[in-house]
Amino acid sequence: MSDSAGLINLELQGNPLEEVEGPLIAIPSLLYLDISNCSLRYLNDQFFYNVTHLTSLDLSDNPLFRIDNNVFEPLSSLETLKLNYCNLTYITDTAFGSLAHLKILELVGNNFFETNWDAVLQNLILLEYIDLRASGINNLPGTMFDNNQYLRTLILTENNLAGLSVEQTLGKLQNLDTLDLSYCNLTLPLSEVAFTNATKIRNLYLSGNTLFASDLLLALSPLTNLHKLSLSNCGLSRLPDTFDKFKSLQELDISHNPLNDTFVQLLVPLETLEYLNMGYSNLSHIAPSSFSQMTSMRRLVLSGNELNNLEAGLFGNLTRLESLELNFCGLRRPLNAILFFNNLTYTDLTELQLAGNPLQVSTSGPLLPKQLSRLQTLDLSNCNLTSLPPEAFYYTRNITHLILAGNHFSSPNDLRFLELLPKLEILDLSYNDLTTFSPKDITLNPNVEKLKLIGNPWRCDCSVANLWDWAHLEKGNLGILEGSTLTQEHVSVGKTKKKKLLICNYDTGTQPFTIVMNKTIPGRRPFINPQRTLTATNRTWAKYVRESGCEQPANLQRVARAAEGYVEVVNEDGSKLRYAKHGPNTWAAAAINAVVVYVTLMTIIGLVFIFTKKRRSIKLNAAAGKSS
Repeated sequence: MSDSAGLINLELQGNPLEEVEGPLIAIPSLLYLDISNCSLRYLNDQFFYNVTHLTSLDLSDNPLFRIDNNVFEPLSSLETLKLNYCNLTYITDTAFGSLAHLKILELVGNNFFETNWDAVLQNLILLEYIDLRASGINNLPGTMFDNNQYLRTLILTENNLAGLSVEQTLGKLQNLDTLDLSYCNLTLPLSEVAFTNATKIRNLYLSGNTLFASDLLLALSPLTNLHKLSLSNCGLSRLPDTFDKFKSLQELDISHNPLNDTFVQLLVPLETLEYLNMGYSNLSHIAPSSFSQMTSMRRLVLSGNELNNLEAGLFGNLTRLESLELNFCGLRRPLNAILFFNNLTYTDLTELQLAGNPLQVSTSGPLLPKQLSRLQTLDLSNCNLTSLPPEAFYYTRNITHLILAGNHFSSPNDLRFLELLPKLEILDLSYNDLTTFSPKDITLNPNVEKLKLIGNPWRCDCSVANLWDWAHLEKGNLGILEGSTLTQEHVSVGKTKKKKLLICNYDTGTQPFTIVMNKTIPGRRPFINPQRTLTATNRTWAKYVRESGCEQPANLQRVARAAEGYVEVVNEDGSKLRYAKHGPNTWAAAAINAVVVYVTLMTIIGLVFIFTKKRRSIKLNAAAGKSS
């Protein structure tokens, strides 16, 4: 590539570059270079000779396999290096020898098994961030990070570090702020001095390792600055009695542990907590006082616990709560007003998830209390619902996202509750028992931008065509109907269609039978062969609409004809008038017409003024003659 004086950023990602002999480019001013996913298999020693001022380099997603030379030697100013998903198995000891200013190093998704990490990292004395997740590392030498004392973020998740001694290898990193050891198969217990010298750690992730509360009690005690702690899926049957020391803890994940109800009370002192995940933790009862001091809570996850009864006042003090997840909790009734403070609107609570609960809903009255009037997202999927009362959302009319997938709604008459949701944007009715649906069913929901209807036993009739035409013509976006068209996500290896499209069935038991298309419908594309012999009743909506002769409603006909080049207006007496649309210069033509009208109008006014003035002059002259 020729010189481009002054160029600072260059992005070439996704281009299949051929093998390069000598320098790749000659742009001395270049600071940022992205050549990720460029099919590069080898970097010669001179590859970066003419870009010595680079500070950021991304080589990710190139099949390099090995770095066994000093290709990075010219890049003494480099601060960020990304080598993610490069199939690397080996890095030579001196590969990073000249990168003394490197601060960020990413090596995600490789398969190292013969790299001498002591030598590779020894010259990176200013390194602050290193990501080695899922890189096939199974051994960390105790001296691996001895020269990286400025390290603040260390990510080792998804490596098999069974014999790792946290104290010897990581405990000496005094400036460490974030440590991720999730799913590392740790087998050695955490000692009481594991983090004695790393007391600045604020974010600690230990999920997916077998841990014991007794070890955590001692190991976590020095970490009084913790902001985030993840202990999910650790096999804990009880919690360490040390949470009173975490005065600044904001996020805590203890989900997927076989906990005992009584240990929930150990969380009470966490007044600064903003996110708490206790999902799937074998809980059957939560005392009303459990969250009483957590007035900063914004997201609470209790899903997957058999909480058949929620006690009065349980969520009363959570006045800043934004999201509440109670999926698969065995609840038989929706949230009751007594769970919250009376006469208080929880203005921040905009998301409520109740999926997978066997709800028993009354045939009348509101579904949720007025304290939740600001709710925007409600998930009622897989709740065994056959209907909801028309007044279901009397207090919650601000809902924009309503998820009703996996229930048993079978008739549009079951959906009268939609009339109370004027702000609705996304409606999910997938995998119900609906056979027909019409745009008329959502006429009071003008903001709908996504309809999810896949998985219903739709009948191939004109309601399908009407809904299709409504999305295509009136809303101007077939994508509103999820599954209306085949996209990349619907195609697997071998280009086999997945069952993620809208399907309907003809209401007939006779096969084969013939559909004759003898009408031209605006906005639809007819088949080349107007006679279709069908050997199966299964049709995608797209095929059915093309082969059907269903008439469009009058309003959609007008929209379709407008799109074809003219506007048709139907008068009250049934007569029709057509007005030609403006061509490509619509605005110019309209402006010219306006000018013509304006000039004509002003001319008429001028003539009237002159005529009136002349008549007045004649009258005055006549009066003067009489007086003389």
